[in-house]
Amino acid sequence: MYRKILFISDHGDPLEPLGSEQAGGQNNYVKQLALALEKEGYAVDVATHWNSLSTPQIEHFGQACRVIRIAAGKQEYVPKSKLFSMMPDFYQELVNTIPLESYELIHTHYWLSGLVGSFIQKDYQMPWIHTNHSLGIAKKEATGDSDALRLLTEKMILSSADHVVVTSKTEKELISKFVDKPSDIQVISIGVDKAFRPSQKRAGIRPYFAFAGRLQTTKGIYTLLKAFKLLTKKERLSSHSKLIIAGGGKDCIDQRNHLPHSKKLRSALRGIEHRVKFIGPQSQKQLAVLFENSIATIVPSYYESFGMVAAEAQACGSPVIASKVGGLQDVVKHGLTGLHVEHKNPEQLAEAMVTLLHNPAYTKTLGLRAGVYAQQEFNWSVLAYKMANLYKGACHEKEGLFTGN
Repeated sequence: MYRKILFISDHGDPLEPLGSEQAGGQNNYVKQLALALEKEGYAVDVATHWNSLSTPQIEHFGQACRVIRIAAGKQEYVPKSKLFSMMPDFYQELVNTIPLESYELIHTHYWLSGLVGSFIQKDYQMPWIHTNHSLGIAKKEATGDSDALRLLTEKMILSSADHVVVTSKTEKELISKFVDKPSDIQVISIGVDKAFRPSQKRAGIRPYFAFAGRLQTTKGIYTLLKAFKLLTKKERLSSHSKLIIAGGGKDCIDQRNHLPHSKKLRSALRGIEHRVKFIGPQSQKQLAVLFENSIATIVPSYYESFGMVAAEAQACGSPVIASKVGGLQDVVKHGLTGLHVEHKNPEQLAEAMVTLLHNPAYTKTLGLRAGVYAQQEFNWSVLAYKMANLYKGACHEKEGLFTGN
């Protein structure tokens, strides 16, 4: 008999195709954690916003997991920046759709879901675990953009949940500085899917660097393109490396020439169009092939609580060049599994790319170490076991509170 728990991931549908709008690391994390917890004896329901007329309200995955979609008055795509005002309606419809009292525990993902978690905690007094995935204070420090409402709400959530799960020591340190009296904080990393494994590199492929993620400024896409322009000027005459970019919605890419429709991106590409290929969203197996056969995978983000792409790429034996920010400082080991560079610094990024391009033996060593390290550190079965123990402890704490023990 499975024990029932409820995930709330309002903007991150775990069955949404990766690489599309609002479908990135959080979606994959929620799906993979649910499937791994299933092996620990848990049946996981994931409540998320119903963002399409073409998807069913309830959809099964794994043996005992389900996605339950809640329209909250708008059964259509809504940007996560517009979801805050819908959360009270999301909660009321959730209460009317499923019996919340049937779950042992709730685990909320992202601050918007955490707001719903606070409603459930107040009305049902069940154990509440929260994972933020990204922090408003980290975004503020990295970009200068400040969302007062988000910061205030995050402080409430991070001091009200029974336990907060973070994915890196760096994130724990940041929360401890940001919140006066935070809830108990547990560091439990993120695992990688079994699709991400070293196999055998394909022969005869022109050298290339890989990028996978949303085509947004904060993901460092423009820093990367500037760096690659600099790289083309630094390369030896015999080198003709390429840059392959995965991500963005299918509608964002011109499939005839593998270039983006965005005028801003087109402008940034001027002069290197023949060396850069945009391939759109990819399956996990396709991403694994992309990472494994690359010189290195580039993760030039302005900020990351964890950095899922960096973990997945290393699991495929690809060294990673990553911004020295957030969780990337923990996920990528500088000089051992990849290289750190300052974020928003195309010159330093270009130098790191040149280093790996022109030193194949060193690059190979980094890749081999990356594969071993990732298989040890980002193992879902081990991480799910740790999470299940946290759940059990949280339930016992709540039972003791009610019985007076």
